[in-house]
Amino acid sequence: MKSPFVSDRPSPAPSRSHIHILVSVALVAAVAGAAAIVLVLHRSKPVTSVTPPASAGLAQFMGLTPLGGRPAPDITLTDQRGQQVSLSALENEGKAVVLAFMDPHCIDICPIIAQEFRQAYQDLGADASRVAFVAVDVNPFHMALSDVARFSSEQGLSQIPNWHYLTGPLPALQQAWKDYGIAVQAPSPMTDVVHSDDVYFIDSAGKEEWVALPTDLYTAKGAAYLPAPQVSRWGTGIAGVSRQLLYS
Repeated sequence: MKSPFVSDRPSPAPSRSHIHILVSVALVAAVAGAAAIVLVLHRSKPVTSVTPPASAGLAQFMGLTPLGGRPAPDITLTDQRGQQVSLSALENEGKAVVLAFMDPHCIDICPIIAQEFRQAYQDLGADASRVAFVAVDVNPFHMALSDVARFSSEQGLSQIPNWHYLTGPLPALQQAWKDYGIAVQAPSPMTDVVHSDDVYFIDSAGKEEWVALPTDLYTAKGAAYLPAPQVSRWGTGIAGVSRQLLYS
């Protein structure tokens, strides 16, 4: 029987405590020193030529992959404030959406992504009100509003007015995971949840334009971290991609 966690999109390969989904990325210089273009295969037909919304180096650093403007599956769940939120409603308000999938009990990469979201919110300045930062719960053992509210508060995400950490009934969460190709392995409440870490960029027309591949490092004792300059660079990149969605 096909697992409810399995998407029709190719599944990612596990990487320590999380799973990444990048098939291949190649950056090549354009004619006469123009910006690099991204050639990539990522759960879809290849996009042969597209200008990245960041420098070639930053696009490579983020594992930034073009998705060709395919329709983004809608998600309707409840956020940490107890309010029903849908991606389509945010898009109808003219907002670009930065979408992640997080475990509210994660001590690995999710808190790092939270730092990057806070940095991106600051970097957006006057444009920040036009970007919604959204996460979907991937922990089937911790789906309560109190779980996502606690994580939002502890990670400083509550300072972002347009932050929505979505949760709901397990079948609805599983459908969201499947729609976005998010692989989730949660054997028991006592083990780490292994899940895909992709961050999607969706424009106000409801089109998936880009996906990024967050990364982290580990201390000798196995604690996850990312140096402050890299967190800052991620924030700059997330803000830059978001702005492109707003003004392109």
